[in-house]
Amino acid sequence: MPISRRAALALPALAALPHAARAQAPWPTRPVRIIVPFAAGGSTDVSTRMLLPRMSEVLGQPVVVENRAGAGGTIGSDVVAKAPPDGSTFLMATVSTQVLAVGLYRERLPYDPVRDFVAVAPTVLVPLCITVHPSLGVTDLQGFIRLLKANPGRYAYGTGGAGGSAHIAAVSFLNAVGAEMIHVPYRGSAPMMTDLVAGQVVCGFDTPALIAPFHNDGRLRCLAVATDAHSSLMPQVPTTAEAGLPNYKAYSWYGLFAPAGTPEPIVTRMNTAVRTALLEPATAQKLVEMELPPIAEGSPADFAAFLRRELDLWVPLVRASGATAD
Repeated sequence: MPISRRAALALPALAALPHAARAQAPWPTRPVRIIVPFAAGGSTDVSTRMLLPRMSEVLGQPVVVENRAGAGGTIGSDVVAKAPPDGSTFLMATVSTQVLAVGLYRERLPYDPVRDFVAVAPTVLVPLCITVHPSLGVTDLQGFIRLLKANPGRYAYGTGGAGGSAHIAAVSFLNAVGAEMIHVPYRGSAPMMTDLVAGQVVCGFDTPALIAPFHNDGRLRCLAVATDAHSSLMPQVPTTAEAGLPNYKAYSWYGLFAPAGTPEPIVTRMNTAVRTALLEPATAQKLVEMELPPIAEGSPADFAAFLRRELDLWVPLVRASGATAD
């Protein structure tokens, strides 16, 4: 039977239909990469890897981690900011890479945490503690505050580095109580803890997982956990609210981001995969035991609004501290 001219013109379009169908196949159609902008073995890396098996099941494709460490997490973050927005690459960011870096690097930060990314889902909250050396002779937070106010600038506190979450937590605390201390920055939390235990500095701001062994054997005294929940490793330690400082909170957090322009259905499905993994009972229990309480709720829009609030809260404190990335 002869083919009409109209039918002949339609043949190329009909022939292309299988290719169009393949192009619109449900995401993902290949492995998904999560860039962790820190070295392997740290808490950001370990907590991310714990989510991968369940996320891979939910998505139907392998989800893998790639570590891109350097420059306080900004190198790996910039890689994702410039990646194609096709759902193949995500960033496991932290408060340091998405918030504190804005104040530390200022105009030299190679990405904008709001403009260059889409918020997908938070993963964990990392509480910080206010801890002192027993030689100070204080037994509670209010006693510590009274001692500081009576001796402005006399005592030194240590952190794992200028401009990090512990440093900004300390600045926020001192502003809140109207006290002054000397900041001693270290190259990481481990050397800071060594000097804190030795009494070279008398106060430190760090995570329960790091503080608990020394608190529990009496070499340090943790005065408060600066979130609304107690530490499972030090259940007797009060929260800052219970210790008489209800408006003070100090923490870090991790969360997943995608490059700006990533389609909304991909972002929504990835949000579901993350939350499903966090709700896995065995995974949730392991995270709690690591003092990394999971955040298994909230939409991408909720997380984006949270990020904006964090920027408004912490960036002015970073700038007021005088800390820079130099």
